[in-house]
Amino acid sequence: MNQYSMTVQWSEEDRLFLVTIPEFAERVVMPCTYGRTREEAIHNGEDVIEMYLEAWRAEGELIPEPNTLQIA
Repeated sequence: MNQYSMTVQWSEEDRLFLVTIPEFAERVVMPCTYGRTREEAIHNGEDVIEMYLEAWRAEGELIPEPNTLQIA
């Protein structure tokens, strides 16, 4: 499991759950994937994260750091 953020939002217009990955927003067009169900969208989001990380590693590109939630 990766540590990247993922936002899943329902789109009434598309009638799908759309996925954005905040840490990738400057490098990838968002939303980056979708699903007919929330579970499918999350699964597809995880696949997209792994795909980009793999490609960036193979190309020797910088990989964005995951955002972390700091609770005091």
